[in-house]
Amino acid sequence: MRSATFFLDGAFRRGSAFSKLVLIFAASGGALVAYADARTDPATEPSQAAPKKKVVVLGTGWAGTTFVRNVDSSLYDVQVISPRNYFAFTPLLPSVTCGTVEPRSIVEPIRKIIRKKGGEIKFWEAECFNIDPDNKKVHCRTNTGTNLERNGEFLVDYDYLVIAVGARVNTFNTPGVVQHCHFLKEVEDAQKIRKSVIDSFERAILPDLDEEERKRTLHFVIVGGGPTGVEFAAELHDFISEDLAKLYPTVCNLVKISVIEHGGHILTMFDKRISKFAEEKFRRDGIELRTGYRVVKVSDNTITMEDKLHVESSVSYGMAVWSAGVGARPIILDFMKQIAQGNRRALATDEWLRVRECDGVYAIGDCATMSQRKVMEDILEIFKFADKDNSGTLTVKEINDALEDICIRYPQVELYLKSNQMSNIVDLIKASKGDVRKESVELDIEEFKNALADVDSEVKNLPATAQVAAQQGNYLASCFNRMKHCDKKPEGPLRIRELGRHRFRPFRYKHLGQFAPLGGEQTAAQLPGDWISIGHSSQWLWYSVYASKQVSWRTRALVISDWTRRFIHGRDSSCI
Repeated sequence: MRSATFFLDGAFRRGSAFSKLVLIFAASGGALVAYADARTDPATEPSQAAPKKKVVVLGTGWAGTTFVRNVDSSLYDVQVISPRNYFAFTPLLPSVTCGTVEPRSIVEPIRKIIRKKGGEIKFWEAECFNIDPDNKKVHCRTNTGTNLERNGEFLVDYDYLVIAVGARVNTFNTPGVVQHCHFLKEVEDAQKIRKSVIDSFERAILPDLDEEERKRTLHFVIVGGGPTGVEFAAELHDFISEDLAKLYPTVCNLVKISVIEHGGHILTMFDKRISKFAEEKFRRDGIELRTGYRVVKVSDNTITMEDKLHVESSVSYGMAVWSAGVGARPIILDFMKQIAQGNRRALATDEWLRVRECDGVYAIGDCATMSQRKVMEDILEIFKFADKDNSGTLTVKEINDALEDICIRYPQVELYLKSNQMSNIVDLIKASKGDVRKESVELDIEEFKNALADVDSEVKNLPATAQVAAQQGNYLASCFNRMKHCDKKPEGPLRIRELGRHRFRPFRYKHLGQFAPLGGEQTAAQLPGDWISIGHSSQWLWYSVYASKQVSWRTRALVISDWTRRFIHGRDSSCI
């Protein structure tokens, strides 16, 4: 048998890598044998691009979804993990409970949001049940078993972790709340409430009930006088008076709605004028307000509460909705214990939304609170920072030269000046030292302390609202998008304790106003600049703002369609 062999170098050349091809022809058998030996020339091999940093996002609420929508996914390997595969427009949940808005109108599939990003983001429908910051891994669990042990558990590693799991309803360990009360936190909660309201009326018209039992069945109690509780009470009142009264005319006069609030007033986070107006309107509408009461126990048909003098009283009810505050989820409670934050109600982050003492971990939304650094904690460093000539005293000019960086790092200084109608630092010095000439005064450390002694009173925790969460998600995405650039050219304020600048400016929440629908097509609006609007005109402002904040044009159109149908034909009273 004769054969011929040929060596063809560079036959499969790709860049600097090439193969040696060996062809062997067997004349007698007619066979062809091909052998390729790939080898690489290390001298001419191009440098491969560095792998993308992996960013894992936990949660698809306001904070997590806003971050995902705004982060540049071409720069990072973004993976989203959440047991909920959609984003819900939670401010409209009370409207879902009474048929003003349909559930489909306030949800957007998270995969649709990801698709708009070009498909570069991965989503896993699973629940994270443990965070391992030392090894930079998260432990997750799906609803169905998928691994060899069939327990549905898997590990995901990360370079950066963004925790945005939100919060759960805070029951304050009150006995019976979990077993007997509805919550209003998720779309499923709103659907259950809607069905329960209809079921209460269907039960009340049964022939074998006496009048006392009918009254109890149609007593709807809302625990919590915040925006969610107040809005639900208003929606429920309108639903009953405008729609259900026509369907169940024989029992509509037995309906009673009560709001129980531990504080002295409802809507305490709003301007006092709004709180007063809401209370007066509720009383005109026949909604009972029990302020100054704390619920201590809930049974299947009785709510026990006590007043400020610890005198107990009870009230029977047919349906109860608990909206008395939010608390940390179990995963956050466990994580806080790991990182020595076990005595807190939420994760503590710094002004850049970084979880303290955790490399590469950020927390945004309701699961975290931003801990603003106090001026008096750093007063010595601030003094040295401003004292450029190391004289041991500060002139007004030296303070003014450093004031911009101080205000960026400690925004409470600027807030204190504004809240006390002080135009500049000279006014602050005057308040502590008396009359001074513009640049002749010098302050030693004790006088500097006295001048800034009260500025930390402006430090307040941010509210657990969708507005805060969305702004935090947007801010953090912007930081990630500019991270490489800002590593080389920091854009934050000068560091007080060290040399150089911070990479980014700290997060600053900008309050854009808040709304409180009060029923009867009336809404109270509180916007920046102390602008208060109460009445029918505010309702359309509220509608337009809520519609504009929807994720897509589809959901905006659905919400507008639902509102139009509601005004023309009434609410959908179906329990399905």
